[in-house]
Amino acid sequence: MDVSSFVLLSHEQALRRRLDVTANNMANTSTVGFKREQPLFHEYVEKTKEAPVEDAKKTSFVLDYGAVHDASQGAFQATGNPLDVMIDGPGYINVEAPGGGVAYTRAGFIKILETGDLATSGGQRILDENGRAINVPDDQKTMVTIAGDGTVMGRDGPLGRIAITTFDEINVSPRGDGLMEGTRGRVLTAREARLKIGGVEASNVQPIVETTTMIDILRSYQTSMRMTESLNDMRKQAIDKLGRVN
Repeated sequence: MDVSSFVLLSHEQALRRRLDVTANNMANTSTVGFKREQPLFHEYVEKTKEAPVEDAKKTSFVLDYGAVHDASQGAFQATGNPLDVMIDGPGYINVEAPGGGVAYTRAGFIKILETGDLATSGGQRILDENGRAINVPDDQKTMVTIAGDGTVMGRDGPLGRIAITTFDEINVSPRGDGLMEGTRGRVLTAREARLKIGGVEASNVQPIVETTTMIDILRSYQTSMRMTESLNDMRKQAIDKLGRVN
């Protein structure tokens, strides 16, 4: 393979990556709290000392540099459950990760476990500002309310406050189990935290936008394939001419 083929191959790999990300976005159109992803690519320029012309000394390849989340907020979906919450602004709810540690989510479905601990719909316990589970006494399970700053109120007063952590989106990545992991986060204070009660956040994926992106990827791939075919034709013609000269 010559340099031009490697360049086209790097482009096609980038298109495949874009397609994978776009397909995942489409699959999560109805996933509560899901943030659409956007792939990032990095240009890698390889320089050679010798080339037929000066411009040919630099060859540009496409490298996969990862993905970032679109931080725009999804719409509010009322659920009728007074414990369900939607974060109004940036941030993620702190939950206990499977296997230990802290994970994060925007999906605000909240329930009370048999143990009295507040948890997500997947059963992960919700953590307070000190990294501890928020427990509701048995005799207060029907009286629990959540305030706009995340404070969980029982009959006799506050039971804890739901921890909400903000990150630079570049520092947040999916764990693969519906939760997120993040680094360099900051827990919001009661004054900074804002929750809407009685509903959850819808996915911010726009199906029309993702469909348009898929069409663009397909057309780009078709163009790349036509260029590959043209290069193959050029090689065949060159080989044919060399054979005739010999």
